[in-house]
Amino acid sequence: MIQRLLTIVGEYFIFLRKVFSRPEKWSVFFKKLLFEMDAMGIGSMLIVSIVSIAMGSVITMQTAMQIESSWIPTWTVGFVSRTSIVMELCPTIISLLLVGNLGSRITAEIGSMRVTEQIDALEVMGINPASYMVLPKVIASLIVNPVLIIFSICFALIGGYVTIVLIGNITPYDFMDGLTYCFRVYDVVYAVTKTFVFAFVMSTVASFYGYRIDGGALELGKASTQGIVVSSFIILVLNVLITQIML
Repeated sequence: MIQRLLTIVGEYFIFLRKVFSRPEKWSVFFKKLLFEMDAMGIGSMLIVSIVSIAMGSVITMQTAMQIESSWIPTWTVGFVSRTSIVMELCPTIISLLLVGNLGSRITAEIGSMRVTEQIDALEVMGINPASYMVLPKVIASLIVNPVLIIFSICFALIGGYVTIVLIGNITPYDFMDGLTYCFRVYDVVYAVTKTFVFAFVMSTVASFYGYRIDGGALELGKASTQGIVVSSFIILVLNVLITQIML
């Protein structure tokens, strides 16, 4: 078991070495990069916005229900909701959502090219398939995912505000007062840093499992599942480590 794990880890780092090599043609690389950014960003915006609004609404309602004491200021609801959304819920939950959405897409796309022997054809032509196919996806993920998380935070806060307006537990003014109370830019830096690391893990692990497929459609399905599970596990472990380091 340990030997197998070490073998996979070694193959992963060898794969990364192939990925982060100089592209054959920069013009082709930038064209593929723009395509991947468009596919990842625009393609994920709808699901990210819906989940973020719902998540912001739920966390605000739960916070408002828990803080009912007259000893606690009403603006605490906005403060606690903002802190939870910015520092943990959006960076981690949305990243796990993107693992299932984008990660499975990356694994399936690269795995299908392996199954149909397109990767072998690139190697015969003297092209580094890892760099040609995977590097644009990794760079696009590192650019797009933090932007999606920023939008996610905004949508979640809007969802919380709309919820307060509808349920009327506290005034919208008190909620906004809590949102702006003791705001630290470092909280956003912390969230974006986590997202950046999570994006790298998601894109490289998903690509790795798609790249190393040996078989047909059945193995492609297994690789997609393995990529999602392993990426999610690594993200959860790194979430604890980054929180311990940065906070």
